[in-house]
Amino acid sequence: MNAPPVNIGNTAFMLICASLVMLMTPGLAFFYGGLVGRKNVLTIMIQSFMSLGWTTVLWVAFGYSMCFGPDWHGIIGNPMTYFFLNGVTLHSMFTGNDAGIPLVVHIAYQMMFAIITPALITGAFANRVTFKAYFLFLTGWLIFVYFPFVHMIWSPDGALAKWGVLDFAGGIVVHASAGFAALASVLFVGRRYVVDNKPHNVPLIALGTGLLWFGWYGFNAGSELRVDAVTASAFLNTDIAASFAAITWLLIEWARGKQPKFVGLLTGAVAGLATITPAAGYVSPVTAIAFGVLAGAVCYYAVALKNRLGWDDALDVWGVHGVGGVLGITLLGVFASRLWNPNGADGLLFGGAAFFGKQVVAAVVCSIWAFVFTYGMLWLISKVTATKVDRVAEERGLDMELHGEEAYPLGVV
Repeated sequence: MNAPPVNIGNTAFMLICASLVMLMTPGLAFFYGGLVGRKNVLTIMIQSFMSLGWTTVLWVAFGYSMCFGPDWHGIIGNPMTYFFLNGVTLHSMFTGNDAGIPLVVHIAYQMMFAIITPALITGAFANRVTFKAYFLFLTGWLIFVYFPFVHMIWSPDGALAKWGVLDFAGGIVVHASAGFAALASVLFVGRRYVVDNKPHNVPLIALGTGLLWFGWYGFNAGSELRVDAVTASAFLNTDIAASFAAITWLLIEWARGKQPKFVGLLTGAVAGLATITPAAGYVSPVTAIAFGVLAGAVCYYAVALKNRLGWDDALDVWGVHGVGGVLGITLLGVFASRLWNPNGADGLLFGGAAFFGKQVVAAVVCSIWAFVFTYGMLWLISKVTATKVDRVAEERGLDMELHGEEAYPLGVV
């Protein structure tokens, strides 16, 4: 039997989108690198690049199979089906829809999501976690949190997918899971000995934000897995939400602090991107405005609440990604419309009360799962190796203490 024909246009588009999502991880490294102090730049950046390498190893070995392999009780796929891409050939086709893309394209695209998700968490425990503990954390978190979430929500056989939960590009799978894992990390590891919340390089933050924003078009528009009108609306919704959130955050901070802050504008944009992610392909562009405004306001005050409670989430991962992800999933339950995606659902405003309830339950349950497992996993890791560096190492800076390297050996920032 001849293999079904490859759709050249969809295949080319998805390869570009995979490349865009890959670029987001270096973008995240720059974003976080600018936010931390100059003595810890390389430490936070290597954590992102470590995910770029090690997650790929796990993904090829068994990660893709655990996510999209034959179902086990709606929770996880069989890790042996595609073990080290066993059975994947040049002519293997992705069968999740009729887009006509090779299976290797889907493997590559989804791998880029797996790479960036645990890297998001690193901003929460910046400047105080040992590299060995991070390596163990990265491995365990992918296997026991990320891979099951992908299967449950994005595999057709997944329990939440069958129940009717929607998550277009990762509100639960990526942002809520990472955000609440970040909160658990902060509470377990504890506060830094040396608290310095002043960014050392704002241009680096701007560069990272630009790369993230650019890559997010592949993140959201690519999640349609083909080129059609939904792809285009997801693309537009992504930019609208990011822009309105950036301006909303800027205006709130300006009104409260009497100065418009560049870092606030950039952080607001990321909050808008995280919030629109689960809904990008299910709502109208006008609705994306509401997502952006609410993201800018709610995430801003979530960060303010975090500060008031004394949680040392160094780079605001919980307030931006955790709260943004849950907010986006909940708003999707309100605003989703089949007029903008016939394969989606109608939200609360269009008579979909049951769908709204499912979205809320899924957001809450998955966030609790990510929090509880992460806390428990860190407890286990602490029995094997030290998770937190000592005061001396933190004062000297982790770049030299852990890695023996300096970002600015000549003293130039």
